[in-house]
Amino acid sequence: MNRHYQNICDAVYNHVIAKMQNGLHSNFTYHSLDHTLDVFEQTQQIAARENITDDESLFLLRMASLYHDTGFLYIYAGHEEKGCELAKKELPGFGVTNEQVEKICGMIRATKIPQSPKNKLEEIIGDADLDYLGRDDFDPISNQLYKEFLEFGFVKDYDDWMKKQIGFFGIHNYFTQSSRELRNPKKMAQLEKLKTYIPSGSQ
Repeated sequence: MNRHYQNICDAVYNHVIAKMQNGLHSNFTYHSLDHTLDVFEQTQQIAARENITDDESLFLLRMASLYHDTGFLYIYAGHEEKGCELAKKELPGFGVTNEQVEKICGMIRATKIPQSPKNKLEEIIGDADLDYLGRDDFDPISNQLYKEFLEFGFVKDYDDWMKKQIGFFGIHNYFTQSSRELRNPKKMAQLEKLKTYIPSGSQ
């Protein structure tokens, strides 16, 4: 990445990390700083596998991954749009053009469930956001999401959680060829494992 983009990226990275460290509530056990850093890393890895090499695309992916969950600093439902508002407010001050900000907002919106990316960069961040579904660290990350959902009342108990997880696996698809090849085998194995769960009332 050229020096101009790298300098902006470094400044924005430091700004967003500090903002989330100081502002995110500890109840966000899944949508935490660790998740943002994971998505930041995975977008770059998927971009490399998808042969995305131009500086601007790589820059936009990094910006979008940093901002994609900043909306959680303010609200839960609709956080994507709030993150987009924040990007529009802050990024021009770092030297990001309005046209670039619009592309970044498109990528932030592409992480909204159910995902509906409209171009390759939006597909990449969408896959990065849910990369863990097909990884070895699925169980601990999944448990963090369960804790968060329980805290915010999105599930009432573990049985409810498992039902929602199985349902989500049924509708989720990776978009990029490389994520499908790399993550689908383990993701499908996770689904088969989830399906063996016996609800507490059925035992």
